[in-house]
Amino acid sequence: MAKYGPKTKKYVQEALHRYERGKLKSGRTGRRVTSRRQAIAVGLSEARKKGAKVPRPRRRRKK
Repeated sequence: MAKYGPKTKKYVQEALHRYERGKLKSGRTGRRVTSRRQAIAVGLSEARKKGAKVPRPRRRRKK
């Protein structure tokens, strides 16, 4: 069983294209994304908001 749906792939792909062109920004401040990893995270987040099949983000451990 696939973890991600086909729509998710398109959102991540689009985020990576925007990253490569230097147009991808993140968060409320609108700062530019500086790594591919961040770009993938932004794409997954957008897909999650649009209702695509994406697993929930991992929980952070409490210190």
